Amino acid sequence: MSRSLSALVSRAFGKFASHRFPPSIQRWINRAYVGLMGLDMGEFDPPESYPSLNALFTRALRTPRPIDPDPHAVISPCDARVTDRGTITRGRAYQIKGMEYSVAELLGELADEGLEGGEYLNLYLSPRDYHRYHAPFDLEVHDALHIPGKLYPVNLPLLRHKRDLFIENERVVLRCSDRWGRIHIIVLVGALNVGKMVLVFDDRIRTNARSGSPPRYHYERPIALAKGELLGWFEMGSTIVMLSPPRTVRYRVETGASVRYAQTIGTLEG
Repeated sequence: MSRSLSALVSRAFGKFASHRFPPSIQRWINRAYVGLMGLDMGEFDPPESYPSLNALFTRALRTPRPIDPDPHAVISPCDARVTDRGTITRGRAYQIKGMEYSVAELLGELADEGLEGGEYLNLYLSPRDYHRYHAPFDLEVHDALHIPGKLYPVNLPLLRHKRDLFIENERVVLRCSDRWGRIHIIVLVGALNVGKMVLVFDDRIRTNARSGSPPRYHYERPIALAKGELLGWFEMGSTIVMLSPPRTVRYRVETGASVRYAQTIGTLEG
């Protein structure tokens, strides 16, 4: 699928999902989606309470989940499956076992040689997951870079067979620092039917939109976010990639594991 076609399909689906149908029809759409995808709505408002399918996709938790107060604890930023984790070696990481890619190409202008030898973690959000993402630890956002691209699906079959999937897809790269001033990178990777990737701290970042060169936003006063604080949301499933320099983070989850937002998945060293 070409970049223009995948973007067109995603924009069309986004319009459908954002449309508010008459209440009786909307209730049927929402219930059908919940049943089809097998959503667990135990922590959320009832499906019929959402005025659009998009509102259901981006639903907020009814009750906040507890956050580990230990400043060294790293929590999962989302509900997801760990599709791969490992060490950045010779400037390369893996989207899934056997499928490597260039970290510099993934990050564009925000490429950082200081990541060599550090850790990466890939988190795949399926369409049935909670779609909001949060700060994995206390951090400050220094830069955000929007890199337009294609919108291939990021499900397991494509991860296994489509090379350079992450670096071909549209993405938003966040350059952040932890409380010790060490740089970490969080990459939000777009996918088919992801109408938008929203960042709550900057509404200028407009993904899956007709735009020119990749916009970069530098924050002279960094955006401070506490661990667990809302970063934004995907409007459908997608992937988050976290990259950290050597000797800064130790993950305690393995490839294939299912994780939940607020679950402690590792430790910041220092």
